[in-house]
Amino acid sequence: MLNMQINKFTDLSLRVLMYVSHEDRTAVITINEIAQQFNVQRNHLTKVIARLSKEGWIITTRGRTGGIKLAKPPKDLRLGDIIAQLEHGSLIDCSTPLCPIRGACNLKNILDAGLKSFYLEMNRYSLADILDTKTQQAVIKLHRSY
Repeated sequence: MLNMQINKFTDLSLRVLMYVSHEDRTAVITINEIAQQFNVQRNHLTKVIARLSKEGWIITTRGRTGGIKLAKPPKDLRLGDIIAQLEHGSLIDCSTPLCPIRGACNLKNILDAGLKSFYLEMNRYSLADILDTKTQQAVIKLHRSY
């Protein structure tokens, strides 16, 4: 059985986007808070936050009153686009180590077509779709526990 799995960086990125999507929050959301809530190292989370900010998906404000928030409405953040930007782009690499049948083999083309189909399917969904009532309630519960 194929074990297709997104990397930990992408997984944490999606969780951060879900967490900062809570709009009724009056206090700012900080890296320390997210690190504590998801039990992850702050230095790893800082890299995730920097990447999400670079992609334009979140806004970060530095300083004592700084924090993190979504840059766009959840309905505008397409899952396929997010995952494609954060993942490595290809299921196999025929050049490292150099495959002796590279150029004569169609495996990479077929796998790339399947991956493209996966991203297209994921783009049918947005961050808003993840945040159904049950998920949103879990996110709100996390916010209230901090």
